[in-house]
Amino acid sequence: MSSVSDDYQKFRHLSPFELKDQLVRLASGRAQRAMLDAGRGNPNFLATLPRQAFFQLGMFAAADSALTFSYMTEGVGGLPRREGIEARFEAFLAANRDVPGIPFLRRAVSYVRDQLGLSADEFLLEITAGILGCDYPTPPRMLRYAEKIVRHYLLHEMAGGTMTESTTDLFALEGGTAAISYIFASLRENGLIRPGDKAAIGMPVFTPYVEIPELKDYQLQEVPINATPEAGWQYPPEELDKLLDPSVKIFLVVNPSNPPSVRINDEGLARIAEIVRKRPDLIIVTDDVYGTFVDDFRSVYAICPQNTVLVYSFSKYFGATGWRLGVVAMHHDNVLDKALAALPEEEKLELDKRYASLTPDVRGLRFIDRLVADSRTVALNHTAGLSTPQQVQMVLFALFALMDGRNAYRGALQRLLYRREQALYRDLGVPAPNDDGSTHYYTLIDLVTVATQLYGLRFARWLMTRVDYQTILFRIAEETGIVLLPGDGFAVRRPSARASLANLNEYQYAAIGTALRRMADEYYARYQQEKAGDTGQAPKENS
Repeated sequence: MSSVSDDYQKFRHLSPFELKDQLVRLASGRAQRAMLDAGRGNPNFLATLPRQAFFQLGMFAAADSALTFSYMTEGVGGLPRREGIEARFEAFLAANRDVPGIPFLRRAVSYVRDQLGLSADEFLLEITAGILGCDYPTPPRMLRYAEKIVRHYLLHEMAGGTMTESTTDLFALEGGTAAISYIFASLRENGLIRPGDKAAIGMPVFTPYVEIPELKDYQLQEVPINATPEAGWQYPPEELDKLLDPSVKIFLVVNPSNPPSVRINDEGLARIAEIVRKRPDLIIVTDDVYGTFVDDFRSVYAICPQNTVLVYSFSKYFGATGWRLGVVAMHHDNVLDKALAALPEEEKLELDKRYASLTPDVRGLRFIDRLVADSRTVALNHTAGLSTPQQVQMVLFALFALMDGRNAYRGALQRLLYRREQALYRDLGVPAPNDDGSTHYYTLIDLVTVATQLYGLRFARWLMTRVDYQTILFRIAEETGIVLLPGDGFAVRRPSARASLANLNEYQYAAIGTALRRMADEYYARYQQEKAGDTGQAPKENS
């Protein structure tokens, strides 16, 4: 087998998501064949009940708005009125009681009032005005009741309900990647990270997170904290101990990981907590978007809240990538605000100028509020904040999960993803990975392990020395119509391919397994031919 062809070579330095587009073009090249894209992790499932509720709430809000100017026939409405809103809402529910989404809305208001102890009419006023989008987000960081409800959901899922809610603040924004971008930008603007600083990154990891520190904007030195497949994709103590280096300013981690899809276990969390006790200045940013796919998940934020900025997105669990819904959570007593207070006076004076339009007491302006302002380059702070209809859908997603006492939705998704993974590996002919704490959202197909399991270690060594594994991915796309992403684009140190288990249906993952096995068989036949040519006789099977 020849080395990577010139046609493939030019794509080697693309990020996996740009490379995916090239693979998709190859996979779509034959009209008589279906293209199976297991590349980008956009789920093909979604939560229907909170969406039905959203649209029914919109109908109520539009009708309620029309009451204000009901004498006009030109379609003019007014702002929702608090007086009598709960009664009007109950009348709307009664008139539409058999419509999908209505029972959910009734239960949601009851939960907010009776379990969270919030005012039903004020909550209804906020979500009615919010879904109409008739006013600026106020407060810009997050709507008042939206923050209370989403915070309750977030700490329930990320900390098992063990944290005092009043000590956590949220900033609603346009998804997890926007959160990471805003966080790094504000850290830079406030002198909390500087060119030449070391940034530790838990690896393997979502590709853009590898690229951010190297950008000209930041010029950080990257320190890999490597999880190992031999340890079930956990971080060994010697890797985590790299964080003890005082020149490491920040630790960015995705938990559960992407693409191994495994949560940090209790031992790993305890080690991180021990390190933070020795490094109280360490800044941790954790992206926990996949945490809700795992039972009894605990975030790094739950064990090191003062040092951790928590990022969560609603995109994957609720099938809402197009909604762009995310939050940043920070503890009131946090290391970032302490670092701001410890900045040299000269730098404080510069920051006084930067944020002077917001408050006369810039020194008292917390990092999370600077984050909001920086998201609109400070001068446009008054227009900051996630759109109010987006915040309303976020609230309904949160309430949907909170009211699901039996975790029926989570269980359904877990079973769905698990069956897809089993179908892929069953038809590939090897056991599926059995990593403890896996979300099963992605799977890393380790080419050496699979080749060894199928035809022995000698064949696996031959395959890795004679065939560039990215060529295999291009061949898979061109010849079978299947799109997989290279593991090295996610800082995986072994030849591997990432397959999302969220994109396709079970029979399609079985088809992927069959196609991969067929290609493995073809390579093995070439291996046998080469061995026969070397010895002058047919080779024996490898053990």
